Amino acid sequence: MPSRKPSVKIVNIVASVALNQTIDLKQIVQKFPHAEYSPHVFPGLVFRLKKPKTATLIFTTGKMVCTGAKSEKEAIQAVTKVTKELKNHGIAIKNKPVVTIQNIVASAELGGEIDLESVVYKMKKVMYEPEQFPGAVYRMDEPKVVFLIFSAGKLVCVGAKKEQDVYSAVDNIQRVLEEQDLIFYPKQQ
Repeated sequence: MPSRKPSVKIVNIVASVALNQTIDLKQIVQKFPHAEYSPHVFPGLVFRLKKPKTATLIFTTGKMVCTGAKSEKEAIQAVTKVTKELKNHGIAIKNKPVVTIQNIVASAELGGEIDLESVVYKMKKVMYEPEQFPGAVYRMDEPKVVFLIFSAGKLVCVGAKKEQDVYSAVDNIQRVLEEQDLIFYPKQQ
């Protein structure tokens, strides 16, 4: 068990959605003037919500991508709200949306300094090129995520498909860093 509780914050969830039907994007633009649609620039329509604060890309294929949610629950709420609004304005939505979480991005603070030079030598699957980027890149197998590790003890975790995997991954990396004497905590006053 890690000696200190890391602070973890989920900053973005990307969810793909299948409606299994085609959608007329021009009809959506007519009913929702705030929708952003420039087919000559990008084939999808951008449908933004203020609550939860998300952006959902909608494609004629009936596929959607929702970004900006801060939890799995919020991503599902956003998709439900978008499809409900479309239905309420006469857009034919025949099927229940099938939501799949594709990526969870989180930041974490471990509360100690990390020796990145030593991380490269003591841990496998680490890339560190300080001339190119100030953080080390670590690929974890279980759960399957990628970390950006910074010397100030801050982390960015990407690639998780479940919120619980983020917390497990942060606990795992903290444990490894502690076992290998790669993290140094300030002395308690």
